[in-house]
Amino acid sequence: MNIEPQLDKLIHDIPVPCRVFGEVRGVVITGIALDSRQVKPGEVFVCLTGSNTDGHRYIPNAIAQGAVAIMGTQSMEGLSVPYLQMEEARAAMAYLAAAFYGHPGRQMTVIGVTGTDGKTTTSNIIYQILKNAGMATGLITTVNAMIGNEIIDTGFHVTTPESPDVQRYLAKMVEAGMTHVVLETTSHGLAQQRVTGSEYDVAVITNVTHEHFDYHGSYEGYLAAKAMLFESLALTHAKPQGNPRYSVLNADDPAYATLQKKVAGDYVSYSTLGEGSLNAVEITPGFDAIDFIIQGKGFSVPIHCPIPGEYNVSNCLAAFGATVCALGIDPKGAAQAIANLPVVPGRMERIECGQPFTAIVDFAHTPNALTVALRTLRVMSKGRLIAIFGSAGLRDREKRRMMGETSARLANITILTAEDPRTESLDDILAEMARAANSAGGVEGMTVFREPDRGDAIRRAVRMAQPEDLVAVFGKGHEQSMCFDAIEYPWDDRTAMRAALCELLGKEGPAMPVLPTSKNYQS
Repeated sequence: MNIEPQLDKLIHDIPVPCRVFGEVRGVVITGIALDSRQVKPGEVFVCLTGSNTDGHRYIPNAIAQGAVAIMGTQSMEGLSVPYLQMEEARAAMAYLAAAFYGHPGRQMTVIGVTGTDGKTTTSNIIYQILKNAGMATGLITTVNAMIGNEIIDTGFHVTTPESPDVQRYLAKMVEAGMTHVVLETTSHGLAQQRVTGSEYDVAVITNVTHEHFDYHGSYEGYLAAKAMLFESLALTHAKPQGNPRYSVLNADDPAYATLQKKVAGDYVSYSTLGEGSLNAVEITPGFDAIDFIIQGKGFSVPIHCPIPGEYNVSNCLAAFGATVCALGIDPKGAAQAIANLPVVPGRMERIECGQPFTAIVDFAHTPNALTVALRTLRVMSKGRLIAIFGSAGLRDREKRRMMGETSARLANITILTAEDPRTESLDDILAEMARAANSAGGVEGMTVFREPDRGDAIRRAVRMAQPEDLVAVFGKGHEQSMCFDAIEYPWDDRTAMRAALCELLGKEGPAMPVLPTSKNYQS
């Protein structure tokens, strides 16, 4: 791993204004820390300021832990270690991390995937296409980082990892001989500068729908954050392998016209409606897969995608744009890679324990994602569709109404439950969602139910299910924890679904995870 430990050299490699207090020559650093409690001897401590905390308050703690330098935004003199005053700490930290790890993004072709829904699936499809083409490829998503044969969990409630982690993963990939990397890139990751310095070559958008308005303020603010990925292509340094600076846009999405204006270099537009330069035609949905034909400049290839749902047609198109159009991958080889796709964790993942109905776990946690998922499952189900989901606390409240209404219209039975209530009242959240579901035609006690404990909600759904029904739990997917107050409790929807099914069938199986809402919870 190419690491530059000399602090004075690193400072000169940060392309933002920096005031230095104290002597930095001869200071050798061993890493970058954001939490004063986790500082190790030799690290730089970065003071981040958020809505609930101010890292500058913990400078004495960081120095006591062994920090050899401090980076912050406030005026600060007289410290026993060098202090680097920056205008914006997160951008400076990202550039520092990139320089510390030897600018790994400059040594690989970096494909960034952003959008509201479908980022993880699209990233995985691109990854599989590149691997199938014989390219040494790494992958960083909200699920994990894949470096050769090594799989690294990227955390509990992580969007894009923090910039030191991103750069560390990229550096490990360079060390492992990777030539390409697919980096799932969230709006928070862009707005909070977590991916600054990653040196993107190809930028991909899935869609831009209602999500994170609590953070970005509006659709326009949210879209502006997404657009940062495309704008960053112009900042990418020259690379020995060349600079594609290529954009992949969704011609079917309302954001298309705005993003098209942000694109400076080459781009491809994809569509399921015949509106793009890369189009899907003859779409044939199936129970376990979807078939269609992708037509582009100079090629027309049949696609068999083993992940059901018409929205996955768009995901495949986006992946084709990033690989076939941007990087010159053979279309037939890309089609073969899609046909051999493994299951993406928590994305339309079927849970089978021998039950006489279908059980699905899916990550759909936005109004648009829930809508398209329910429409897909509506076609797949021969019986009733039973939907279980919640809506996160301290996040965009408008989603609660929209998702409650959507499920009341598209599912036969809606069970509302916990989904990271955080410090909000779970009862109040469920009441908001229930009112919306009832206003859209649901009848509480008959087609709409409130079950605060997520484990009990899944149990109720599988007990209600009849042969040929379809039970689906939405919102958590691959995630491994649930937040109550400020505490993350271990939770996995897939484990919970298996536990409920095995209980129903009288089989041995995993224990149901226990949350604070559970009757079995012991504090």
